[in-house]
Amino acid sequence: MTLAETAHAKLNLALHVRGREPDGYHRLETLFVFCAHGDVLRAEPADTLSLAIEGPFAADLDAAHGDNLVLRAARVLTERCGVTAGAALTLDKRLPVASGIGGGSADAAAALRLLCRLWEVALPAEALHAIAAALGADVPACLSTRPQRGEGRGDRLTALDAPDLSGLAVLLLNPRLPLATEPVFEAWDGQDSGPLGEAASLAAMTAARNDLEPPAIALVPEIASLLDWLRAQPGATLARMSGSGATCFALFADAAARDAAAARAAIERPGDWRLATWLL
Repeated sequence: MTLAETAHAKLNLALHVRGREPDGYHRLETLFVFCAHGDVLRAEPADTLSLAIEGPFAADLDAAHGDNLVLRAARVLTERCGVTAGAALTLDKRLPVASGIGGGSADAAAALRLLCRLWEVALPAEALHAIAAALGADVPACLSTRPQRGEGRGDRLTALDAPDLSGLAVLLLNPRLPLATEPVFEAWDGQDSGPLGEAASLAAMTAARNDLEPPAIALVPEIASLLDWLRAQPGATLARMSGSGATCFALFADAAARDAAAARAAIERPGDWRLATWLL
């Protein structure tokens, strides 16, 4: 018996940095949404826990490293729930690493969902959220894969009703340049440019921003040209960097406009990683 779970790519449609806390963490307001596609995690029953990594970005991860978030999630789940069974896990790594679309966090969340099914573990939502939060600030949001407002470190979540966002066509591009989160936050100018509004609509997101774009561009200038290219595409309704970068995305009026942009990207930006998908 093999079970599978998609680790859906995460997008921050907006990300407002409101301040830096004394402990070094930043106070955020963000809107999380998730794409239909992402990494794929498979599991089979086994006596012990193991992880194999395959796929186009497998070389960027170390399958033997015990600190991999998938294995960490599995071990925490066994400890909290008293599980004695194992699992042979295989991660098909389709999303670029250190790219602002929640790859590691989404993988960890997918591991929790998948292993709860494999091991027939029934946990209250609050308990599973607590396990996810211990693994990383974005893991709780990735656990539910629905539109959510994130505050605090991004892990204080409010589920949102966002009917005009669901199903929107989206194109993701990444210049294949990894960008670690910590240097981007360290380069933030410290200026609070105002709150993220309460509305979860395309119009509200158009008026919002990602405060990490300027520091990310300072570290990886290619992000600026990538955003300019996306914003110039016919049918693009919103183009922005996700998270701390370097992945950028554009929402489109329809799938035909997105697919036309993806075809142009293949010709005009052949070195970029790209994903044509839609929002859940």
